[in-house]
Amino acid sequence: MATQPSNLERDFSFFEHHRAEWAKGHQGEFVLVHRGQEAGFYPDYETAFRVGLKTFGSGSQFLVQQVCVVEPVFFIY
Repeated sequence: MATQPSNLERDFSFFEHHRAEWAKGHQGEFVLVHRGQEAGFYPDYETAFRVGLKTFGSGSQFLVQQVCVVEPVFFIY
């Protein structure tokens, strides 16, 4: 039996679907996604996260993701 994707998985899929489109006007900004809908673009992660908490509550799942055409690669040593 197949399992249903979580809300977070659906939100990330929604982000991936719109990434290139959003990068044209929001490159480097942070998008807030909740239940498969874009809920705003913000200049930094902290602002987007605070708005998500205020709007949706701490018990709700939401996604904050930086809008980049190509994901940056970070090395941790």
